[in-house]
Amino acid sequence: MVLGLTPGDSVLVISPHLDDDALGAGGTIARLTVDGIDVHVLTVACRTHPGSDPKTRMAEFDEACTVLGVTSHHTAWVDTDGATNPGARMAELVHLIEAGPRLSLRQLRPTGLLIPAAGSFHQDHQAVHTAAIAAARPSAYAPRIVLGYVGPEDTAWAQHGPPARRPVAVDTSGVWETKVKALTCYSSQLREAPHPRSLATIRAMDTAAGSSVGTAMAELLTVYRLVA
Repeated sequence: MVLGLTPGDSVLVISPHLDDDALGAGGTIARLTVDGIDVHVLTVACRTHPGSDPKTRMAEFDEACTVLGVTSHHTAWVDTDGATNPGARMAELVHLIEAGPRLSLRQLRPTGLLIPAAGSFHQDHQAVHTAAIAAARPSAYAPRIVLGYVGPEDTAWAQHGPPARRPVAVDTSGVWETKVKALTCYSSQLREAPHPRSLATIRAMDTAAGSSVGTAMAELLTVYRLVA
């Protein structure tokens, strides 16, 4: 049983871009789906820029979600003004997560919500975190579990500042190979070591997280709400 969730529960994962969910919480997602939890992934933005085109990125996303066993997934803003600068459309972004027509808190009424943790250096991640916190405020469809995940680039950069407090650990030892398989779907985005988005670096980070809690591998999550 992961995070106190049982079959029949559902989790909504909010991802700023098409690979952030797998990079920051791929092991947690795999643990949840293996345990029979329905996981839905809402990606906010996908835009064209050098070395990245939406058609390739969305095909990679489809493949990775299949590997992770995700129940459903959707990309909201593709090559729109919102995709270029989500933070400039904060009201729309909050509404998208809270009550959008596809994968939203109102439509799914999930037990759990995974969002980008606070403190990212990336402006899109900052905007999505802020909007998700606003959307998850106490309401008729507020999830009882709200946790934040951190991507490898933010983890690496955090070494230059005060350590983030991430008190929840998910043992991902048994699903590490599934996470790797999902990450390799994003061939356009992975890099060679020592880049933070290399498999070797991600393995080292997950191993270090596991060592901090007595497991082989782990992902560390920040708690924003946990109602027992």
